Amino acid sequence: MTVSKRSFLKIGGAALAASAAPAAFAATREEGGVLPSVANAKPIGRDERLARIAKAQKLMQEKGVSFLLLEPGAALTYFTGLRWWRSERLVAALIPREGEVGVVTPYFEEPSVQESLGVPASVRTWHENEDPFAVVAGYARDWKLAKGKAAMEESVRFFVADGVGRALPDAKVVPGAPITRPCRMIKSPAELALMQAANDVTIAAYAEVYAGLEVGMTSQDVSALMDAATRRRGGRPAFSMALFNEASAYPHGTDAPQVVKESGVVLMDCGCSVHGYRSDISRTFVYGEATKRQREVWNTVKRGQEIAYETARIGLPAGAVDRAVRSYYESLGWGPGYQTPGLSHRLGHGIGMEGHEPINLVESEETPLAAGMCFSNEPGLYAFGEFGVRLEDCFTMTADGPKPFTASAKSLDDPI
Repeated sequence: MTVSKRSFLKIGGAALAASAAPAAFAATREEGGVLPSVANAKPIGRDERLARIAKAQKLMQEKGVSFLLLEPGAALTYFTGLRWWRSERLVAALIPREGEVGVVTPYFEEPSVQESLGVPASVRTWHENEDPFAVVAGYARDWKLAKGKAAMEESVRFFVADGVGRALPDAKVVPGAPITRPCRMIKSPAELALMQAANDVTIAAYAEVYAGLEVGMTSQDVSALMDAATRRRGGRPAFSMALFNEASAYPHGTDAPQVVKESGVVLMDCGCSVHGYRSDISRTFVYGEATKRQREVWNTVKRGQEIAYETARIGLPAGAVDRAVRSYYESLGWGPGYQTPGLSHRLGHGIGMEGHEPINLVESEETPLAAGMCFSNEPGLYAFGEFGVRLEDCFTMTADGPKPFTASAKSLDDPI
């Protein structure tokens, strides 16, 4: 039976199945409209952001940090709600070790910057003929923090950190990751609900696209179908990758032309966001009849994903999960290590507001797993010149072990 004739009605994450009315969910899915979990999703509010700032300030006090600088991006939005973009013009937020947030912005951008600001903050502006880092220094001096440690969030650009160092010669510029990571890595119930909604959208969109594939479609055709199905269900597409046949052996694809063909492998890696929180799901299937080799590899990858769930426990070093799966694959002749044919990438990555966040499920990572951390579980096996298989679902760590946002693919004949 070909993919285009299959119909899949059993979709959605384990958490959704336990909490939502299946009949209502199915009706919404069939209509292709916004999913209930998305319609009911609530954006992160002021009180939660203030709690995040309070946690960061407590960490700053413990570590002797004077203030934390955030540039536009996920971390800035996480703490302040402010949504902006990066350019040569400095827009930044400063979180002092105690007290109210300070925002630095070009004068002509202030009204727009204020629109998304979600916490109480003072805003100071600079004109095009002025030095924005003098404004940063002004905050630090007013706070009597000009001689302490100035922490930079880990994605802050060099010219910004350098500018702060020049404007505050008695301050020491230090990494901000010890402040931001303990906050962002542990997801709150509100964050988990938004991630669940995003995962619901992606898995529902997969079912529609899987049923609609046809021979001759290009990777661009399939990506466009996925984006459209995602939007109809209320998600904001983040990425929709479709790799066919030999291209599936290259985890992030190739520019070579690809089309769906009979008995060809289709590997998709797609995600969306709901109120700023992300999903990331991969599925691999075969259009038409699968070969014995395709089934063997798919089943092996599937078992690897199961081993990851069986291994992950609170307090275990994150790298141990990667090592357990990799050891199983090596016992079957794949690898060794990160060599191909085999699993050439880490087992998984952190996820939340960004598709890839610290920390990773990679062999060398010794950070202990903790409740509220969220990861992808995405083992793959790749044979260059032949094909590849990857299965990916995301999960959060709980006291009882991993809790997936989506049910794993059951088999190559029921792969969504």
